[in-house]
Amino acid sequence: MESDRKGTLMIIGGAEDKTDEMRILKKFVRLLPSDDSKLLVLTTATKLPDSVGEEYRKVFDGLHMTNIDILNIDSRDDANDDEIVEKIRGAEGIFFTGGDQLRITSIIGGSKAYEAMVECYLNGGVIAGTSAGASVMSNIMIVEGESNEPARKCTLKVAPGFNLLKNSIIDQHFAQRGRIGRLFCGVAANPDILGIGIDEDTSIIVYPDDTFEVYGTNSITIADGKSIQDSNVSELEPDEILAITNITVHVLPDGYCFDLKNREVFKH
Repeated sequence: MESDRKGTLMIIGGAEDKTDEMRILKKFVRLLPSDDSKLLVLTTATKLPDSVGEEYRKVFDGLHMTNIDILNIDSRDDANDDEIVEKIRGAEGIFFTGGDQLRITSIIGGSKAYEAMVECYLNGGVIAGTSAGASVMSNIMIVEGESNEPARKCTLKVAPGFNLLKNSIIDQHFAQRGRIGRLFCGVAANPDILGIGIDEDTSIIVYPDDTFEVYGTNSITIADGKSIQDSNVSELEPDEILAITNITVHVLPDGYCFDLKNREVFKH
């Protein structure tokens, strides 16, 4: 599916502030056309959809949104239900909560609900996700990997994501959980992609012109594999410490921007 009216992504590293300044959630609301924009909160990722959904309803109510629907797509049947599909197709904003990213992709991936979500995005909708909801945005999705450990070969488990952000792999809770090693593993195995690690209470906002802005209280880490000269990432001798040479790394706080086409950092 192609369109000139591609929407906006807000990809959040998890643990966004919901009670104090709420910078990220306020920014998400400002990205929507109006206070009465149709907003869907998708709780598929969590095993506690009622409490998580109610938490976000209260947050968005407090931010003066007046047209909020909490949607728990809990099965493949749900994901192909015509009434649910129409709700997604008519949304102007969709917010994926945290939980288990594989639940999101295994339940929604390839379904009518997925097709409606892509249609919503390509027609100008704002799609946001936090934590697990962030991981699903890329075409390669991290499912499992070692945190706070040296990077080792063959220790990263990945699956296909929703491919809303192409040629990328996203990790969340990044600095807080020491996940740089597993992001390097993903990029070493797929040198053409861009690895993006997003800290808690931090986001990237991906605009239709294929640039993104860093927004939040911490930072993001970009690992660009195109410059890699050599690595030992093959399956021979698994669990060996990973070696990579000449990988390009950027660490960017709030206010920095990135050109996805040219892979260049810039500021407003």
